[in-house]
Amino acid sequence: MMRTQIQLDSTQHERLRKIAHRRGLSLAALIRRWVDEKLAEGDAAPSRDSQVRDALSVLGKYSDPDGAGDVATEHDRYLAEAFGR
Repeated sequence: MMRTQIQLDSTQHERLRKIAHRRGLSLAALIRRWVDEKLAEGDAAPSRDSQVRDALSVLGKYSDPDGAGDVATEHDRYLAEAFGR
């Protein structure tokens, strides 16, 4: 194990100490568990490629029946109008 020193404000320290006590853990053990959980969540995050694929998969699926039909060609004009408000 590597020794690491961190600083907590008094409220953080007290809250963590109480949680650790209720769980029957040392403060260090509680923090190590939470770090492990957060690292595991990060590993499970979708890749950038996966996020791009998901975003692209919705293109063209939805339409606004009351919306303009020429947004692809007139998008600059619509943006100018929207920001001009």
